[in-house]
Amino acid sequence: MPEPRVAIVHDWLVSMRGAERVLESLCRIYPRAHIFTLRFDRRHLSTDILAHPVTPSFVDRLARALPLGRADFRLLLPLFPRAIESFRLDDYDLVISSSHSVAKGARPAPGALHVSYVHSPMRYVWEAEGAYTAQAPGGALGRAAFAATAAYLRRWDIATTSRADALVANSKYTAQRIDRYYGREATIIEPPVDTARFARIPDPPPAATLAANGGAEPLYLCVSALVPHKRVELAVRAFAGRRGRLIVVGDGPDRDRLARIAGANVELRGGVDDVELDALYGRCHAVIHPALDDFGIVPVEAMAAGRPVVAFAQGGAADFITDGEGGAVFAQPSPDAVAAAVDRLEQTRFDPARLRALAGRFDRDAFERRFAAFVDDCRRRGAA
Repeated sequence: MPEPRVAIVHDWLVSMRGAERVLESLCRIYPRAHIFTLRFDRRHLSTDILAHPVTPSFVDRLARALPLGRADFRLLLPLFPRAIESFRLDDYDLVISSSHSVAKGARPAPGALHVSYVHSPMRYVWEAEGAYTAQAPGGALGRAAFAATAAYLRRWDIATTSRADALVANSKYTAQRIDRYYGREATIIEPPVDTARFARIPDPPPAATLAANGGAEPLYLCVSALVPHKRVELAVRAFAGRRGRLIVVGDGPDRDRLARIAGANVELRGGVDDVELDALYGRCHAVIHPALDDFGIVPVEAMAAGRPVVAFAQGGAADFITDGEGGAVFAQPSPDAVAAAVDRLEQTRFDPARLRALAGRFDRDAFERRFAAFVDDCRRRGAA
């Protein structure tokens, strides 16, 4: 088959998080692809992404003119569907959407193949609508406006799913949500992790338990966007008055609120580059992952670095972390449950080599082979 002309539609490009790591792999699979995105800030992106031409939407121009910051552009949420539909994709035979918001709703040309990699249906208009509505700025009027926007986005989200010929989910949990909300099946291809990068991080000093290591106070790490549905508050409150330190890496609209409730042993570090993040993985005893995530790349990164994870017992992380295997889990979304899981983890020995082996199944080379083969199969079936 001739090489297709490829467009990659990604929700927004303002930082390097899990969805952007998937985009990096898509860029390697399709080195001539053109990227379309709602918002574009090149200062925080990798060279793999920046090697491609990028077309931002009118949301980007509005955010710069108002001006709005990297996170505050989300106040333009009601405009996102119109913005994603404004991209002219007539010149492309293959459209790959990388979607946790509205990218799935891109309009391909008639006859073009559209494969959508769904990181998550829009959580803030589905399960987490209540949390986002409660924290909407502007009092009662702001809450009413967000509720109305969420209702509109749900209708649009369902109606535009038919624009994708095939859906790919990043976990069993995401595939179940896709079936629940859209009534469609999705093929599961877990997202990529650069395991070779984290393999360079030294193993922690050998010790059966922290107590056997001289009782040194452990350092814990939480790497997350600071938005309500990531539930970083659970980790922050769990460390109130307990031994050890917690460093929270990441930024977002929830940062000021978290700073007000953080104890003296909790540091909100903000955004960091890869070099600093790798150094923090190397210093930490374990990683706290309180979110109900659709997959959860951070837990895989932690295990690839030889560090165990305290994770919620549902969502994507449940596919590969259980008590004693990969870390410790908590079943209730409460600070006490997080603290109890941390206590269990501190009494368990985790072999760094075993943790790295568990992460190996998510290596990015494996992802790229599987995704490219899936798209090629879709193209062959479409041409038949």
